Amino acid sequence: MDWKHSTEPVEGRNDEYTLIRDAEDLRLGMYDKPLPCFGCGIGWFSLLLGFVFPFMWYYATILYFRSYYHRDPRERAGLAASAIAAMICTIAVIITIAVLIF
Repeated sequence: MDWKHSTEPVEGRNDEYTLIRDAEDLRLGMYDKPLPCFGCGIGWFSLLLGFVFPFMWYYATILYFRSYYHRDPRERAGLAASAIAAMICTIAVIITIAVLIF
């Protein structure tokens, strides 16, 4: 066969396959495991539960600043969202208290 430049992606290799993953290897990858708290992660669960119990936002903020997301990077967005919600809640409480006092 002539192995010059070709526009065909698999010219001359029609019956060759590459094994991507061993079918008998039952070990799960890091991201194959579902996230805790009903599959949405601690951060997003804390964000949703924080609307009923705002201290959950502060709990997630502590986890965020202690770099909990290094265990599973999928947790980072939810923990950051909870940290932002905690900051907004704190500012709202401070403004409310300032208005009521003055």
